[in-house]
Parts: sequence; structure tokens; C-alpha cells
Amino acid sequence: MIRIALSCLACMAIGISAFSVTRAADPVAAASVATSPVRCELAVIGGGSGGFGAALAAARLGMDVVLVEKADCLGGNSVRSGVNCWEPGVGGTGIPFDLYRRLRRQPNAIGIYSMGRHQAWFDPKREPYRYPGGESVIDPARRYLDTLQRHGTRGLSADADRVREMWHGLPFEPAAMSQTMLALLKETGHCRVLLNTAFTGVKIADGRISQITLSDGRTLGAEYFVDATDDGLVCVAAGCKAMSGQESRDTFRELDAPAEASSRINGVSLIYRATPVVTSQIEPLPQGIPDRCWWVDRFPAAAINHYPNGDLNVNMLPSMDGAEFQRRGYPESLEECRRRVRAHWHYLQSNFSEFQEFRLSWVAPALGIRESRRIVGQYVLTEQDLLAGIGGQKHADTICLADHAMDTHGGHARPIGELPAPYSVPYRCLVPKGQRNVLIASRAASFSSLAASSCRLSRTMIQLGQAAGTAAVLAKQSKVELPDVPPERLRALLREQHVQLEYPMPEQLRRYLENESEP
Repeated sequence: MIRIALSCLACMAIGISAFSVTRAADPVAAASVATSPVRCELAVIGGGSGGFGAALAAARLGMDVVLVEKADCLGGNSVRSGVNCWEPGVGGTGIPFDLYRRLRRQPNAIGIYSMGRHQAWFDPKREPYRYPGGESVIDPARRYLDTLQRHGTRGLSADADRVREMWHGLPFEPAAMSQTMLALLKETGHCRVLLNTAFTGVKIADGRISQITLSDGRTLGAEYFVDATDDGLVCVAAGCKAMSGQESRDTFRELDAPAEASSRINGVSLIYRATPVVTSQIEPLPQGIPDRCWWVDRFPAAAINHYPNGDLNVNMLPSMDGAEFQRRGYPESLEECRRRVRAHWHYLQSNFSEFQEFRLSWVAPALGIRESRRIVGQYVLTEQDLLAGIGGQKHADTICLADHAMDTHGGHARPIGELPAPYSVPYRCLVPKGQRNVLIASRAASFSSLAASSCRLSRTMIQLGQAAGTAAVLAKQSKVELPDVPPERLRALLREQHVQLEYPMPEQLRRYLENESEP
């Protein structure tokens, strides 16, 4: 039986009786709270990576927080969309490391990978066939510090030995991740979580957001807001300017942007999981699904990550081109990608015998969407920032570092662009133009399309959220508006939370990260 959805409600292993978690899909719970307005100091809308980081950072510092999530579990893309792996990269040293240490307590909840086979490295003298993509395998010899660099290679094909030595990511169990996020929030004693609850509207008073409306009929009022939705829903409702698609080369003077602006976006993926079986077999295709690739010339290559328990996470790169996704719309795209998953899995089993030792066991309930609307902030991160690196940038308000390649999955004509050095993201990217009491902490932050193709990974989003939640605390303490939070104080407080803001990494932070067991 293939599971088409992950329901975190069915797999909760932690006690939540003392933790305020409301699931509005429950008719009894909904009836008891529907007429009661909610008040807090900080409202975080969206419980993905950025929203979790914001809620946890603020709640740990004593702020009264409400976190609103439309799904039945936390984690966003990294949980519900099957993106169950943190890719290698600079900057995962604050809350991401806390999550890692907590997940290490649980058997097979998280591991660290090294690169295995890759179609770019095929050696016919040693391998029976070219691997259908790239493989990552659990490597017990690696430590968290090994996962904190992507930059400095010339790419997979040109620099194979260096890639094998440097690139190490962290595959994890999605249910364990979501449960651990809830557990960490519970421990603060300052965060209420509203699951199965969507944002539906916003009220503005005196140029500030005063409250939002929720899908259960209630209102949520707060002094400060963090928009951690995938496409900046709260900010757009509040009148913020948004960007979408590709900017033209002249818009931000990005050499690798197209000459003319377009609506094209990154491709999307529907990720699936395969589990080992005792008896090898090729699973039959469902009726009506061809045994050939009908959407492109050949079946896409796949990123195939090994989970710590031996299962496989399979990610076609991509499952659907961004233009087709836009044309079809979400519901039709999801259904079509489900058909493509079955065809792709049949292709793997039919052409590569090792996959006959697995069965298709799970298909993500949501598409992995890499790019959507982006909010124009006080500063727009661009390709120039990425190429200049931290040594060439002059930002006094750096709140996190990143170094992932510019990787548009078919969204742009440019090839994947590995970076020579890490770059920094300034706080101003989180401050929507014209807004005083809301920050944006998700992939919808103030990035150009090219910059977003790099600055979109889960650990980076958690870091954006950590900065946003911390900034809200400082704004209240200093009695200033969010755009006026003193950057030196924000950076000092982030350093106290073990966030890396300098490169190379300070030795004191390195020593802290060497201790992978919680105190």
C-alpha cells in the first residue's frame, strides 16, 4: 500500500497535554475557540522553517508568541513536501544545530551523508551502469561541522574529489522533525501553536497591522507580526509590493538574468520514498500510466538520498517545469506529478536492478515548490551579493550566512553557479518597504529571482526566522519599530545564540559545535 499523505496527527510521539496546540480541524476544539479572539505579543504566520525559527527564537527570549500553520504539522517543505534533507551549506549554526542535537537522541531520526555514486562520475570499469542521478549515503564518520560548507568547488563534473570531501548533508525523518519542532516550542512555555489554521485577512490601523483573521473565524491581534508564508500572503494583504518570475538583466544589473523579464520560475518536485523488501520485484504500473516518459525527452535524473533507516528519498529534478506548473495550477499539477512518480519509479525498477529490492511506500502530500512571490524589502539581495561574497559586501546588518549555488532547476538559462565564497544576508531583506511592525522570514523575503535560487534552503530559512524573532524581542525591549532595531544589538544577540555571522568561523563557535550532545 502506498501512503499518499503524511499526517503528523497520526504519528505524534510526544506529550502535548500541557502545551497549547489547537487543531482547528477538530470540530469540538473549533467550536470552543471559534468566537474567542486571540492576543499575543508576536504572531508568526506560517509554520515552515522560517516560521518555526522565528517563533522559537522569540519564545525562548520570553515573548508571548502565537504560531499559525495551515497544515496539520510543522515543517513546511522540509516535512510535508518530502524535502527531508538539509543540504550542505554555511550558516546552520543556531537553531538548526539545536534541532540536530535533539534529533540525534532518537534512533534513525537524522544522519549525515557523503556523496555516493553520481552519473557525472560514471566509470564503466568499476560500475555496471551509469547511476540514474546522484546518490547520497549515510556516513557515520561525519560530524555536524562537516555539513557547513558548500562553496569552493568547480562543480560535480569538474571537481569530483573535492565535492566528495566537502559536501555532506543531513537526511532526517519528517515526522521526527515536526515532533521535535513542537517539543522545542513547548519547552519555552511562551508559544501557542494553531495547526490546521489559515490566514484569511488583515486589518490595518494607523499604518500598522493590528490584527489578522483566521480560517476558524477568530481574529489574532499582536504588537508584531512575522510573515513566514511561502508567498508573502500577509505582506501582500497589507499592501506590500511583490516580485515574481524573472527580473530583467537591467532591473538589478545581474549579468546572468535574462535580457527581458519573464514569469518563469523554478521547477517543482514531487518527492517519493522507497522501502526495502525481502522479495525483489518490479511493481506493476497502475492502469492508464504509460511506461515511458511523456513530459520530456527522457526520464529526469534524480537526487536519491538514503534515510538513516535504509529507505530511499527520490527527488526527480524537477518533476515539472515551472512554466507548466504555472499553466496547470496547483491541484492539476499535483495530480499529474503523482502519475509521473509512478512512471519514474517503474523506470528505475525496470532499468536498474537494485531498485527492485525496494517498494514505493510514500508519496509526499504536497509539491516541493522552490520559488514563488517575493516581497520588496528595504534591501533586495541580488546576484552581485552572491558573487561578491562576504568579503566584498558592506552590510552592517548581516543576520546570517549562506553559500548554496545559484540553482534554478530549469527556471533560467544560466547553468548551476557554484560560489567561490559564502555571502551574507542583511536584516533589511526581512523588512518590507513601508511596513513598521511586520517582518518577512521565508523564501518570500526580499531576494531577486537569481538570489532566491541560492538563498532558499531550509537551514537558511530557519536562520532568517531566528533573526526575525530576535528582532521582534529587541524592538519591544527598545520601544522602537522593527525597521529601527539597532543592527549591532541584533547581531550581538544572535551571536549569543551561536549564529555564525563571520567567516571563517570563530574558534569559540567551532568548539561549541564540536559538542554534538546536548548539555
